[in-house]
Amino acid sequence: MTCTQPGCTGQIADGYCDVCGMAPKSTTGPVSLTVARTVGSTTARARRGSTTRTAGSRRSQLGAGLVDVPPVPYRDPSTAVMATPEVASKRRFCARCGEPVGRSREGKPGRDEGFCRKCGAAFSFKPKLVAGDVVADQYEVVGCLAHGGMGWIYLARDRNVSDRWVVLKGLLNTGDDDAMAAALAERRFLAEVEHPNIVKIFNFVQHERSGYIVMEYVGGRSLKELRTAPIAPDEAIAYILGVLPALGHLHRSGLLFCDFKLDNVIRTQDSLKLIDLGGVYRTDDPGGAVFGTAGYQAPEIAAMGPSVPSDLYTVGRTLMLLCIDLKGYQSSHAHSLPGAADVPLFTEFDSLYRVLEKATAPDPDDRFQTADEMADQLVGVLHEIVAAREAGAPSRPSTLFSADLRARPDRPDHARLPVLRVDGSDSASGFLATLATTLEADVVRLLRDSSDQTVEVRLRLAKELIDAGDGDEADGVLAAIIANDAWEWRAAWLRGVGELARGRPERAVAPFHEVYLAVPGELAPKLALGVAYESAGDHAAARPWYDIVSRTDPGYTNAAFGLARCCLALGDRVGAVDAYGRVEERSSTYTDARVATIRCLADEHGPPPGGAADLIRADAILRELDVDARQHAILEARLLISALAYLDEQDAPPDPGVLVAGHALEDHDLRIGLEAAYRTLARLASSAPERIELVDAANHVRPRTWT
Repeated sequence: MTCTQPGCTGQIADGYCDVCGMAPKSTTGPVSLTVARTVGSTTARARRGSTTRTAGSRRSQLGAGLVDVPPVPYRDPSTAVMATPEVASKRRFCARCGEPVGRSREGKPGRDEGFCRKCGAAFSFKPKLVAGDVVADQYEVVGCLAHGGMGWIYLARDRNVSDRWVVLKGLLNTGDDDAMAAALAERRFLAEVEHPNIVKIFNFVQHERSGYIVMEYVGGRSLKELRTAPIAPDEAIAYILGVLPALGHLHRSGLLFCDFKLDNVIRTQDSLKLIDLGGVYRTDDPGGAVFGTAGYQAPEIAAMGPSVPSDLYTVGRTLMLLCIDLKGYQSSHAHSLPGAADVPLFTEFDSLYRVLEKATAPDPDDRFQTADEMADQLVGVLHEIVAAREAGAPSRPSTLFSADLRARPDRPDHARLPVLRVDGSDSASGFLATLATTLEADVVRLLRDSSDQTVEVRLRLAKELIDAGDGDEADGVLAAIIANDAWEWRAAWLRGVGELARGRPERAVAPFHEVYLAVPGELAPKLALGVAYESAGDHAAARPWYDIVSRTDPGYTNAAFGLARCCLALGDRVGAVDAYGRVEERSSTYTDARVATIRCLADEHGPPPGGAADLIRADAILRELDVDARQHAILEARLLISALAYLDEQDAPPDPGVLVAGHALEDHDLRIGLEAAYRTLARLASSAPERIELVDAANHVRPRTWT
């Protein structure tokens, strides 16, 4: 198949043109894209897919399959050329010292060329190439696309490869040593960088004593162009997840991007791409120049140089600027976030704020240390945001914690909290796996005697000591772990569990909050905070944590039951019924939730809070409930008692068509039903006194007769 892009004569191979690299033009129109996250991995990997959705076809995804991102239509490259290539006066700076140069004064236009008054370096803002110029006897210039931090960027056609579109990136000033060195560095190693989300470097050429990098033309729009106003947080996270794999690839290759920002990410028809590799820094060549942009760059760059955490700092700043308007992001907030209370979005989604807070922490050691780590937490936050706005959002298995354990409907239980997963790369992971078949009495001894005292072994030892009731020794083990690594948040998790085990829930709040700040995309620390607050009797504080967890992942039934208990304690029966409704039918606690719902709807001490509607709803649940005869009779009696109390408050007779536990909603029929329920319970009673009491109750409620 021949490529259908304008002016291209390439052939389509594996879905993409072998000349321009583009997919064939769609005949049915592009579709929304949504970035897939590989199972069992912490990285979100962007996949190139078809620009049209057809039966059985794979589609490219942005946002872990959760977010539909508006498509970007194909753009004819020739329409992107600037009509008048010039640099605005306010954007003219010396490439060497950053001093403003070439500025207009007193109504007079500034110089396009000259020398910096501060450092003496030459500057030039004139394009070196014009339409029709042929560079290196191969690349015919069409015009200027933009002026970047390191100079002019030109659109050209490659005469030697079927006139494919390419981009030529020139230098801001050919006399600037740092800029020239950066370009030469690109020529040496960037052509070897291969990743679907990074612009391809084809060549490096010279023309009239100037150097040019030749790279692929990436048709689309930059995130800066797309963001005309703050965009929805789920869409913003989708963009970041779409490009984090590219940064991770660079980092694993010993490279740092340094200048990540809205301008340098292009949204194409079917993917995102990092462009402008001029600031890429080699970690094995620390003497190179460092480029960056005010408002994005980490505060320690001047003193410590770039690092992976400083790269991820720029990602955090970019995500912030996608989501909110912050006028002082290059001045008063150049190295800080606005207060969460001052931004409604951050108040609504505290986890998003905590991700940004961690990514842009002043100390590099407090930030995310890998792109994979940051992506994993962002996926968790994305699930929270989507679940808050859409019913039925898919759940997400954690890579750090086990799934939720079977819930106790009646009270919070620290033993039902998720368990830390063992790091499979730890040298002792195999040994720890064998402990599953070991007698409990021997586990602590084996852990103490292990010759390989890794962090995983010591964490497991602390957990076993907590379970055995030896909190003091567990504290000593955890203190030693933290002394060796102050950023080991898993030790804080076990400290919190230990405090709950000792009946000191108020002391568990701080360590669990510490865990939350370390892994803000995880649900386990939020559930633990709910358990700690509820155990301490603070139902109002526990309620929002339970709400977030149960709404985001209904599989966390401990959160649903905890939320219901808090709602009941606060007098909110409607909220409790809603909480029980979050327990899915496939859950082992589904029946418990349905039983609890009936108890909420039918008050055994008075009329139902919602009147006849509550009775009808409870009756429908009871008819479908699969419980033993005794439990069914207990619930039936409760429902009938509540129905009788409801009748006592009514001035007019209720709808005669309403049935409660198979009985009409009128006094005589309800009493017959309640009598039968008591007699059923009497037959099933486990002791004679209980049987006598139930028979007496049946005789007391039976309808009065005159015979």
